[in-house]
Amino acid sequence: MNRLTPVEMARRLAMDIPDGAIVNLGIGMPTEVANHVPADREVVYHSENGVLGFGAAPAQGEEDPQLINASKQHITMQPGGSFFHHADSFAMMRGGHIDISVLGAYQVGANGDLANWSTGSETYPPAVGGAMDLVVGARQLYVITRHTLKDGTPKIVERCSYPLTGAGVVSRIYTDLAVIEVTDAGLAVVELLAGNDFDTVQKATGAPLIAPGAGTARQAQG
Repeated sequence: MNRLTPVEMARRLAMDIPDGAIVNLGIGMPTEVANHVPADREVVYHSENGVLGFGAAPAQGEEDPQLINASKQHITMQPGGSFFHHADSFAMMRGGHIDISVLGAYQVGANGDLANWSTGSETYPPAVGGAMDLVVGARQLYVITRHTLKDGTPKIVERCSYPLTGAGVVSRIYTDLAVIEVTDAGLAVVELLAGNDFDTVQKATGAPLIAPGAGTARQAQG
């Protein structure tokens, strides 16, 4: 089984963000997406710590300690970027002013449920952050996650067993194996990644997938 790297996954997701979109990136793998904006598009990135209009990560040695995102990673600012109070940042999230939110996941259900804040493990304490505000406030929710755990356990399942962050909120799932749309009919494979075939991806998934229709799937190489 071939798998995309996290950087390749982020680059693939960035291709689907439309010109002019206001996008929040969650902690962890989602922050990599900001480094791959296509050259012909302007994307306005929002961070819940009170930043709008940040750009790619700075080159090593050029970091400004005053400029960080919600993951405490150094960022650069785009022309016209701004800073504001934390309360205003959450007002943007809750008020429906974010076009797309990109978050990681512990599990995604076939019905679009998202679990990404607690596994119930005492080793990994729960961390809610602003995710629960983002999943209900953003117009679309994209999830970027590895398709399985290291032992092969699927992260895309029929029903989430971990506590939910939001019910029926996920629009699309970007993994190291495929791009999957959450539809009323079920989980529809939009694109098979890294040269894998449908049966391989289905075996790694804990819920039924809808095979891409003729002419709708693109075999993308990592």
